[in-house]
Amino acid sequence: QVQLVESGGGLVQAGGSLKLSCVSSGRAFGNYGWFRQAPGKEREFVARIGWSGGSIYYADSVKGRFTISRDNTKNTVYLQMNSVNPEDTAVYYCAADVSRRGSSWSGDYDFWGQGTQVTVSS
Repeated sequence: QVQLVESGGGLVQAGGSLKLSCVSSGRAFGNYGWFRQAPGKEREFVARIGWSGGSIYYADSVKGRFTISRDNTKNTVYLQMNSVNPEDTAVYYCAADVSRRGSSWSGDYDFWGQGTQVTVSS
């Protein structure tokens, strides 16, 4: 079993920055992804990273603004969010793909965190 705990969410002004963290309780050497869900919308892919720190992919909506990274010595995955805008407002979820499917589909992820709220004010 893998338990994921996100942190770092909060209220930020448009144009500002925020860094999310996701700590895994287990030694999960799989791929990790960040997803988000805004009110009234479906959960959507944001970014993913391979088990060794490579194979990084972003949704077009965040490319050039967000950066995903991981520190396996700390069992932690990060999402650095820069130049945020109100459309980035959502609950952000960290997810683990322990089978390393290399997918951006939420259904391919085995474990999920509880989510952290990010609110961007205009």
